[in-house]
Amino acid sequence: MRDSELIQRARKARELAYAPYSKFKVGAALLAKSGKVYTGANVENASLGLTVCAERLALLKAVTNGEKDFVKIAVVADKDEPITPCGACRQVLSEFISDLRIICVNLEGKIKRYNLKKLLPDAFEKFDKDRSTDASD
Repeated sequence: MRDSELIQRARKARELAYAPYSKFKVGAALLAKSGKVYTGANVENASLGLTVCAERLALLKAVTNGEKDFVKIAVVADKDEPITPCGACRQVLSEFISDLRIICVNLEGKIKRYNLKKLLPDAFEKFDKDRSTDASD
């Protein structure tokens, strides 16, 4: 899928955001290796810590539909500069693919592209039960 198509899906998802507190709407579109696209929009809560970001919502929808392999994600928001996923979203995305391509876009069409590994170089990794826990290794 072309980046422009994925961006368009993220723009459309952004329109569904629930952001009564910040008024900051974000949309995301995640492309799975299967070719399916999963979208998400931020959903705020009066208890701000319970807010769900667009990127995580798209990923959660994909995973609960059986997807675990991803190619790229587009993130759209209304800022002067395109925004990148927050630290929590970066970590959650890295659970499935550390070299995910990230396309960040503002409403004027300015685009910045990243690789998740560059945005989160030392992600917390799953515990490998076969790996020694001896600190002398």
